[in-house]
Amino acid sequence: MSLRLYLDTSVFGGVWDKEFHKSSLTLFNQIKNGKFDLVVSEVVQEEISDAPLKVQRFFNEFLPDAELIQVSEDALRLQSAYLHAQVVSLSYMTDALHVTLATVSDCSAIVSWNFKHIVHFQKIPLYNAVNLTNGYGQIAINSPQEVILYD
Repeated sequence: MSLRLYLDTSVFGGVWDKEFHKSSLTLFNQIKNGKFDLVVSEVVQEEISDAPLKVQRFFNEFLPDAELIQVSEDALRLQSAYLHAQVVSLSYMTDALHVTLATVSDCSAIVSWNFKHIVHFQKIPLYNAVNLTNGYGQIAINSPQEVILYD
């Protein structure tokens, strides 16, 4: 059984970022080869609709084989708990929603290039403390470089 990885929008855009290109492509190739199961949300899908056409096309290549999750009442409650605990401010509530969706859908990890509000050493334990307080398990929060398999 493959690990279920929730990829946020930044990972799809990372394919065209000089700094993130190699690791992003490696991750997507490993997904294509069945090393990981791809999970995305309607939030990612909506954000991608505003991205450059090449990012939209790339996302759409993966969508048929991805698990597409919807925003649920449970997800909104957990997002609210993150905001109440001030893990992130209201301005970054969508970042919290990505972590929420990965958590409530029992993903192995959320993968992101967002080092300010998601993949940050001060934020990760806060997200997980709120998860535990609200009856959820901990979620791994990593960059693509941390989850790709190295030979």
